Order: sequence, then structure tokens, then C-alpha cells
Amino acid sequence: MGRIGRCRSMSASNKKKILRRLWPALLVFLAALAALELLWPVLRQSGTVPVNDGVGTIYIVPDPALPANTLDSGDFTRQSDAVLYTGSRYTASQGVDVSEWQREIRWQEVADGGIDFAVIRCGYRRYVSGSLEQDTFFEENYSAAGTAGLRRGVYFFSQAVSVAEAREEAAFVLQMLAGRPLELPIFYDWETVTAEEGRANGLDGKTVTACAAAFCRAIEQAGYTAGIYFNLQMGYHTYNLSPLKDYTLWIAEPGKYPSFYYHAALWQYDHSGTVPGIDTPADRNLLFEGL
Repeated sequence: MGRIGRCRSMSASNKKKILRRLWPALLVFLAALAALELLWPVLRQSGTVPVNDGVGTIYIVPDPALPANTLDSGDFTRQSDAVLYTGSRYTASQGVDVSEWQREIRWQEVADGGIDFAVIRCGYRRYVSGSLEQDTFFEENYSAAGTAGLRRGVYFFSQAVSVAEAREEAAFVLQMLAGRPLELPIFYDWETVTAEEGRANGLDGKTVTACAAAFCRAIEQAGYTAGIYFNLQMGYHTYNLSPLKDYTLWIAEPGKYPSFYYHAALWQYDHSGTVPGIDTPADRNLLFEGL
């Protein structure tokens, strides 16, 4: 009896200690709830909305100058290697984007496999030296994709650190194209790289936006359509999209449906897709038309 009584007494004592330790945390939690209740009307009045920025949930104030994404998550389904759009608001076409990393591509097989368009890398700026290079498979891909009946766009991988360099990149692309036709835009693809010595790493968003605008203006002045490629992080944290609203937006967001808050005509939904005629993993895309 004595031993059992002592055990019960110790158990009650431990419970009291645990409760004493939990009280501060509970008080903090209750204070946070009270603060949220007070702030919620302010948040609601400020027009903030929760969005996924690729890392977690953040709150943004929507830019009224930019059209919102009107795609419904329920209008997408996965079928084999493709994401299909089943809604009626838009016409959606399947496409790929490719570069020399895909090596030899059998473009007729690509077309026969249900691919309607291709965005082809035409060139890039090296991320350390800054030199401009043509993609070694650009000419072959441009010609063969067209012969197979695919609509073509191109993209340039930028490492510009100034507006002058962005204009230089646009001139380089225009020189390569030499007036040849494109059915889809020329996209500006500015990205940071994992290498510490990347020349453009750490560039501020204001400069990146100015570079994109300069590139796109030069492209459109030459008679082509221009666009910007970016992921969720860049779309919410790097670019100021307001001055870029007149260009075609291409969002890289692998997943089941495009959640980016603003309208993007082109959605890259898979970074490692399987495509007939391409022996390596390839990026798969949907193009939404009929706005």
C-alpha cells in the first residue's frame, strides 16, 4: 500500500510540473489567437490573399494591373505522362521546351505523339565568363520542328547583370533568327545558378525586371512577340510584373495545376517528362489560348 501510494503521489506531482511548464506556451498561443482576431479585419480590408510561393504560404496584395489566373484546379487531370486541361474556358495545347541537353530529337515522332509546339533554346550567356553562345542544336531543332508541323518559340537563358547586357542578348537572338518566322514568343529566361561563382547571383529584383523589360522591348521592336519565363519564387519575390504585363508570361510550376495568382499563358508542368521522340527527360508544357 505504501509503495503504491508513493507512486500515485509522484505521478500527481509530475502532472503539476508539466502543467506549470505548459502554461507559458498556452498563454502565448492564446495571445497569438487574440492578435490574429484583431488583425484579421485589417488583413481582409487590405485585400491580401494567401498564395504558395514554392516554399510555403505567403500573403500578397494582388496587383490590379495584372489579370488574375482564372483556371480552375478541378479542370486538370493526369493521363499517362501528360497533364490534360478539361475545362471549356480555354483551348490548351501540349508542348515541350528543349535545348542541346536533349541531344538528337526525332521531331516527327514528337508531333505524332500529340505535341503541338516547341520552345527551343536558341542560346545562352555563360554564368561565369558572361560570353554569349548559340545552342549547338538550335538550328537543327528549329528546322526539324517546323518540318514536323510544330509551332515554334524560342528562349534565351540570360545571365545579364545590366540593362545593356540584356539588350546585347536580345541583339544576339535577333541576329541568330535573321528574320525567320516564329509562331510563338521569344522568351527571356533569367535565372540564378547553384554555382557560387554565378555572375548574376544576388542581383536585385529591380535590375532583373529592368533587364527583362529591355530584352522584351528590343524583341518586339524587331517584330516578334516577347515573353518572360520564371518560377513561383521569382514571380512573387524577384520580378515586378506590372511593367511586364504586356508580355507573355510563362510560369514554371511542376504539379497538378497552375496555382500562380496571375494569368500565365504558358505553364511548365513537368521538369522530367517523357515525350515520344526524345530520349532524355524533357520539360512538358500547356499553352492556354482563346482569352
